[in-house]
Amino acid sequence: MLAFTLKRLGLAVVVAITVSVLAFLLLRISGDTATALAGEGARVEDIENIRRLYGLDRPLMVQYLDWLGKMLRGDFGQSLYFKSDVTALVFDKLPTTLWLAVFSLLFALAISVPLGVLAAVHPNSWVDRLCLLLAVCGQALPNFFFALVLIMVFAVMLQALPVSGSNTWAHFVLPTITLGYYVAPAFMRLVRAGMIDVLASDYIRTARAKGLSGPSIILKHALRNALVPIVALTVVQLGFLLGGSVVIETVFALDGLGYLAYQSISHQDLPVTQAVVTLVSFFYVGLTLAADLLNAWLDPRIRVG
Repeated sequence: MLAFTLKRLGLAVVVAITVSVLAFLLLRISGDTATALAGEGARVEDIENIRRLYGLDRPLMVQYLDWLGKMLRGDFGQSLYFKSDVTALVFDKLPTTLWLAVFSLLFALAISVPLGVLAAVHPNSWVDRLCLLLAVCGQALPNFFFALVLIMVFAVMLQALPVSGSNTWAHFVLPTITLGYYVAPAFMRLVRAGMIDVLASDYIRTARAKGLSGPSIILKHALRNALVPIVALTVVQLGFLLGGSVVIETVFALDGLGYLAYQSISHQDLPVTQAVVTLVSFFYVGLTLAADLLNAWLDPRIRVG
């Protein structure tokens, strides 16, 4: 297990460094930051002064190493638009995104696990087809469109929930449903496939031969083994929700990392954009590493292989 952990840890470090390089380069080549800061109609002399002031005239490698060294010390610089410390700004918005991701994940599990079990218990029936239809709609329907539909129904027509903001728990209801329904199909299909395999196994037939009831077999024996891969997928999906909330936070004006990323990109605030992209990427790499280690701990065949 130690060798497997060290191998995965080394791979995670390589991926994290690669992600930081890509984030740095892609944002640098997406446009001239000095020109954007100087504004339209700025003189060439003003643009060059801004480029020298922010160190944008140095070689890219020098800029990257300087940025990486400061980032490792927790210093992401100063925001060009918000005029505040980037690290403090990012960590001030982080709790909102974390709460949204956790609530969405719990909502996805709450609807996907029962539907997956129900579809597996009645395979190839109308119940199974209905559950699969709901899963297909969840993945095919764009989340921003689903968000607008929810706003029209629950906020405009029924006036039951707020449209935007993040002050109370009610502000998280519609964003949670939107994001949770989008990631629920992956859980539902995995639960369904796992339950079908487990229900066809020998020990389940033995349990039925001993006279155990159907609910007891499903809940105590089949579901427990079918949920093992769900644990690892949950960790990975949490990282996806952290990075995939940009559109939803923008639609609902939630004051989180996603909305902050949208604002920083709109105003070409390079330090904030780099900080958000890098931190979310590091979160995802760390959660993927945790999922690999958890899989190896649950299934020894993985680390042996």
